[in-house]
Amino acid sequence: MSAVRPHGSDRIRRVSVVAGLAVGGCLTWNVSNVGAVADPLASAYGVSVAAIGLLTTALFLTHLAIQLPAGRGADRFGAQTIAFAAIAAAVVGNGVLLIDDSFVPALVSRAIVGIGSGAGFVAGLDLVRAGGGGSVLQGVYGGATMAGGGLALMIVPSLTAATSWRAAYWSAAALALLAAFPTLLARGLPRVGHAGQWVTRDRELLPLGVLHAATFGLAIVAGNWVVPLLERQDASAAAAGIAGGLILFIGIVTRPAGGVLARGDRRRAVVAVSLVGTASGAALLAVGGPFALSALGALVLGLSAGLPFAVLFAAAQRVRPDAPAAAIALVNACAILTILVGTPLAGLTFELPSDGRLAFAAIAALSALAALALRKARL
Repeated sequence: MSAVRPHGSDRIRRVSVVAGLAVGGCLTWNVSNVGAVADPLASAYGVSVAAIGLLTTALFLTHLAIQLPAGRGADRFGAQTIAFAAIAAAVVGNGVLLIDDSFVPALVSRAIVGIGSGAGFVAGLDLVRAGGGGSVLQGVYGGATMAGGGLALMIVPSLTAATSWRAAYWSAAALALLAAFPTLLARGLPRVGHAGQWVTRDRELLPLGVLHAATFGLAIVAGNWVVPLLERQDASAAAAGIAGGLILFIGIVTRPAGGVLARGDRRRAVVAVSLVGTASGAALLAVGGPFALSALGALVLGLSAGLPFAVLFAAAQRVRPDAPAAAIALVNACAILTILVGTPLAGLTFELPSDGRLAFAAIAALSALAALALRKARL
């Protein structure tokens, strides 16, 4: 089977890449916008802060469920079509959240938003691919998706303080509409025209999914719990927050850097370094030593986790040139499933005498074991 090569004018290619970056960056805002203002939302809905966490869970459930359907849809109907569907879901879901202050409808609306964020990730990366974006631009896309969620954490609290609790939702709807403009111009792109055979039956994709889960997936699990871990080790809230931010925000830089480093014959080495770094960083956090050692662990983990993004997704597209978007979706679904399952399990370890250190030891062990998948991965 020969790979599907992008064609068309240079302008169309450039517009496609810009559209992909816009869709990925703008729609991933929804992943973090609610958690950033949990207290104001809890007051507005009249529920506990813990219940606000369900708004994020609802999003991630549909974010995961839509991955493969979105991938197959992008292969068959084109990434632009799925991108528009993702934008529509984000606008509709956030629109309902703006006009209704009841909690149960909010859960349903966040599930609709999750369809948008999940389909948007797949469509955005496929737009970059269709525009001729190689590993470097796909790494830039990965950085854009991290930036979307990271900026929400930084900006939404200030917007909420200046306006109201609805800022999390109107900002998300506005960004989704903003992404629609370059997407509208991304016409005339090549598409596979069919959905290919089910990628879930492709054993060559599974090692890539395991590697993505062992780096990005486990890093997100760690990032969700590193602040309470360090606070229980007598670190200040500010210091713990900075250390935790290292895990999530550094991916904005290391994902594009991984795409640059992965050119040539260095792809396998990049993934190997990432696994070693992720395992080492989690192990340093599990030790529970001085704060400086834990901060170093968070830095190493954050630096390492983003490196293989472009390598793994470019490899998935090479493995399944007949269904590149579906291959992207399957690999990403492995990481999302890891986050959904791993985050609450890691939280349970904080009820044990280890005060959460056991979770980070498990993350270190799982990252190291993923080296077995690296041996079988077709990079």
